[in-house]
Amino acid sequence: MSNPVIKIGQQAPDFTLYDSDKQKVSLSDYKGKNVLLLFYPQAFTGTCTKELCSTRDNIALYNQANAQVFGISVDSIFTLAKFKEEQHLNFPLLSDFNKTTSAAYGSIYDNFVFDMHGVSKRSAFVLDKQGVVRYAEVLEAATDLPDFTAIQKTLSELN
Repeated sequence: MSNPVIKIGQQAPDFTLYDSDKQKVSLSDYKGKNVLLLFYPQAFTGTCTKELCSTRDNIALYNQANAQVFGISVDSIFTLAKFKEEQHLNFPLLSDFNKTTSAAYGSIYDNFVFDMHGVSKRSAFVLDKQGVVRYAEVLEAATDLPDFTAIQKTLSELN
């Protein structure tokens, strides 16, 4: 299974996913706002918790950049609701349970730990107000974190 590579300057693939509040969220609803998509392997794991809590603690930076942040994983909406509640996350978590969005963004492991197939790779995509990809980073090692300095720089340049 080969994964598409998302290129800077291309239109971001649209998607509709359920969030942890059981509401449908479509990327196309966010035209006119910058968007930061953070794909991550699994809720409740060390690096994912660290990454999303760091995003939580820096939410003012994203708000100032007129950016909507979404965390996306293949966890169920029920798992994500518990994770969001426990970590006091202040941005939506979207369930890509069927793996279609992770696949569309080239952000999916064929084989992850414990022989799990189809887990989201840790990755970050910044989309401008027209839905064009302005930053794309897909990490092979689940223990690595996206370059948040570069992400914030990209967002600040969009305004």
